[in-house]
Amino acid sequence: MHYTGLIEKYRDRLPVAAGTRPVSLNEGGTPLIELVNLPRLIGKRVRIFAKFEGLNPTGSFKDRGMTMAVTKAVEAGARAIICASTGNTSAAAAAYAARAGIACFVLIPEGKIALGKLAQAMMHGSVVIQIRGNFDDGMRLVQEIAKTMPVSIVNSINPFRLQGQKTIAFEVIEALGDAPDYHALPVGNAGNITAHWIGYSEAVCQNTLACALCEGRCGHHRTKIATRRPIMLGYQAAGAAPLLRGRPVENPETVATAIRIGNPVSWQQAVAAQRESGGWFGECADEEILRVQKLLAQAEGIFCEPASAASVAGLIQDLNAGRVKEGSTIACTLTGHGLKDPDTAIAQCEAPVTVAAERGAIERVIRENLNI
Repeated sequence: MHYTGLIEKYRDRLPVAAGTRPVSLNEGGTPLIELVNLPRLIGKRVRIFAKFEGLNPTGSFKDRGMTMAVTKAVEAGARAIICASTGNTSAAAAAYAARAGIACFVLIPEGKIALGKLAQAMMHGSVVIQIRGNFDDGMRLVQEIAKTMPVSIVNSINPFRLQGQKTIAFEVIEALGDAPDYHALPVGNAGNITAHWIGYSEAVCQNTLACALCEGRCGHHRTKIATRRPIMLGYQAAGAAPLLRGRPVENPETVATAIRIGNPVSWQQAVAAQRESGGWFGECADEEILRVQKLLAQAEGIFCEPASAASVAGLIQDLNAGRVKEGSTIACTLTGHGLKDPDTAIAQCEAPVTVAAERGAIERVIRENLNI
């Protein structure tokens, strides 16, 4: 059958009515790719799977939440949506607003957004408003504006966003046959780790069982599809790690722009997921995030954006520290595609070799690289 997106696939597990018409770009259904070389390179006996969300329509996991948020906004009669963004949310909001035929307004920090993401928001026809401030300033402003203007917020404070994003957990379970032992992911605004935990909780929750997150209200979840829930591991960039500092970071800075957030709106929900799962939060230096981004590209053929690599960088740290058990099965969410931030990627690589258009010159380059 022609796949038409996650709302149609998981309609019985999402808060939509039988007559709800999805605003969809056929998001979801992303591959769960086993990392076949990385465990050997780091010398660990584990199975690691990358849930590559960079293969969603706009190149990030945000599409999962946006199909739900925009579908419900249109259903409620909204003519416009608004969001604050470090990049990926703006790209997804703009695309789904275009699909729905409604207006989109995005607030971004001036000079603090990767060009690939800015290009998407602009090309999809949204009204891009640059503010002289950071993401947290933008988040405060959109909440204030939505109180007086006819716009619907589609940031992760919108509960329908998390409902769409929880489907990652369902897909991981379907691919593995059960939940993994651990699930690692980057943490910025903290909505995604919250959504993952909601999904895993609903997967083991039947309508007679009250789990902590649904508080017994999940009567629409008819079938138990997993026997367990994973330990949740959330990783932040060292320069934007409020969960590790125990307080908001006033001026967050990191090369991982997608998680450059100092005061996550889903802070408390993320902490609840971490505690209930028996997991923990960690932090990674920018240098380590970039090293692992390049490692994934060159050892596994997976080109993810820097924030995505934080999930694997943090996991490697905890494997080396013995916190993650040998013999485990681990899923890592790679939240966005590397083409979102090409400038950062190119800056890590050697410049192209320029030679004359002659066979001999090209053969010399090949010999040098193969040591022959």
